Amino acid sequence: MNGLIPFSLPIKGLRNGVHEFQYELGAEFFAEFPESPVQDGKLSLKVILDKQPTLFVLFFDFAGTVRTDCDRCLAEIDLPIADQQQLIVKLSEENEVEDAEVIYIHPESSELNVGTFAYEFIILAIPLTRTYDCVADNYRQCNREMLDLLSKKLVAAPDAQDNPETGENPIWSALKDLNINNTNERD
Repeated sequence: MNGLIPFSLPIKGLRNGVHEFQYELGAEFFAEFPESPVQDGKLSLKVILDKQPTLFVLFFDFAGTVRTDCDRCLAEIDLPIADQQQLIVKLSEENEVEDAEVIYIHPESSELNVGTFAYEFIILAIPLTRTYDCVADNYRQCNREMLDLLSKKLVAAPDAQDNPETGENPIWSALKDLNINNTNERD
């Protein structure tokens, strides 16, 4: 993880107060995480460190795009993401139980690497459904052929949709006609 060296913040010599660090993230950053669902992107990351005598408060603010596959058309797209997260780092000589927002480090630690935390926050900011609004964009990244094929298949299957005249779904109507006997008869 030599590529994460720039993300090591020198906490030992910092004065109390607010300190700001800027990063530009790309393919080199994501290459440090081989099992990552994202291998490329262009993001701006700002880390604000508020150093206090017994703890550090870190604010992560990032925005940009990550390169991923569209869940709708399977084309590679640049998916826009942006988020802000906070992490609290407390100084403690004992092994404390960490949680999602608070971690503990030894008071004699000279640096804190925030690269892994930044990566985790970026991955968590990616929506579960990775789709691109290709209608609103002049430069369409989506696969037109796949979208046309999907729209034809959806139009060709009207029996799976509600009947607009009666408001009934034929699938549910067929299920209502089944004779369901809830008694437990044993042979």
